[in-house]
Amino acid sequence: MSTQDSTSANASETAPAGAANTSATAVAPARRIAVLTTGGTIACTTDSDGALVPTISGPELVRTVAARFPEGAIEFEVRELGELDSSNLTFADVDGILAAIAEALSDDTIDGVVVTHGTDTMEETAMAADAFHSDSRPVVFTGAQLPFDHPETDGPGNLFEAITIATDPSAQGIGALIVFGHAVLPARGATKWHTSDLLAFATNAPEEPVRPDPLPLTKLEGMKVDIVPAYLGADSSLIDAAVSAGARGLVIEGLGAGNVGDSFAAAIERALAAGIAVVMATRVPRGDVFAAYGGDGGGATLARHGVISAGCVHPAQARIILAAALAAGVHPQTLF
Repeated sequence: MSTQDSTSANASETAPAGAANTSATAVAPARRIAVLTTGGTIACTTDSDGALVPTISGPELVRTVAARFPEGAIEFEVRELGELDSSNLTFADVDGILAAIAEALSDDTIDGVVVTHGTDTMEETAMAADAFHSDSRPVVFTGAQLPFDHPETDGPGNLFEAITIATDPSAQGIGALIVFGHAVLPARGATKWHTSDLLAFATNAPEEPVRPDPLPLTKLEGMKVDIVPAYLGADSSLIDAAVSAGARGLVIEGLGAGNVGDSFAAAIERALAAGIAVVMATRVPRGDVFAAYGGDGGGATLARHGVISAGCVHPAQARIILAAALAAGVHPQTLF
């Protein structure tokens, strides 16, 4: 169930009747920000057993930061999309979040959207939002590493900074963003790089990443795209199993710059021959995938057979991009 709440940041008190207006300066209209809350650590508190459980409502989250903005500067439209553990999200859940973003931006008076989200899969939902985001207004994802009731919780600070970026004209026209731990990152190329550090996200993207033209909003539910890891001595069994299970696309978590062993490569070729789209990413934290090596499993050979390079994008986001391309009926290469 979703709820909506309208909150004005630090609303001014009503002046006494008959009081003179001593200010000749016109008050700038408030910026209007839609805040979509989905659960995650930012909305969790600790129960009697020491486990984290979502207990904090969307309006309560916003109230923790509203007073930090100048008086009357921001109005909030808060919508709760659920109390979700992001490690349990499905494409159907992502479709719901994307639909809510689109609905918020259908209101011309909204200046930007902030989505609070669990960190485990934030980079994936943010990538999905970026793939379909055709509006110039910013969509900003944020969350927390520490729960709401932790004495050093990072959630309110991250939310404050996310809202600040969402109101900044310089954030317009650059797609979805992740704002977290004082970092402002384009969604494409972002990855959760640390399980507990407050600077949870880093990026493998270049300083000015190229962003493909966004797709028309299309549902991802039903798109079966699997990630298959390569490793020393990997045979064909995992790829063959994914194909047998009905995968429409495969993302290979390759070695180095995008290489695999010969047996693994043979399975990739069989998948390509069956009409399955294959994208090559890498398990290496930094650097791009590039086609340099020959041999059956070398990147250059695989590229000649039709394997698409993920470039700077890591496997989890490459899967989202490939699923979006398949859902929209466009060639995946156009999105990489």
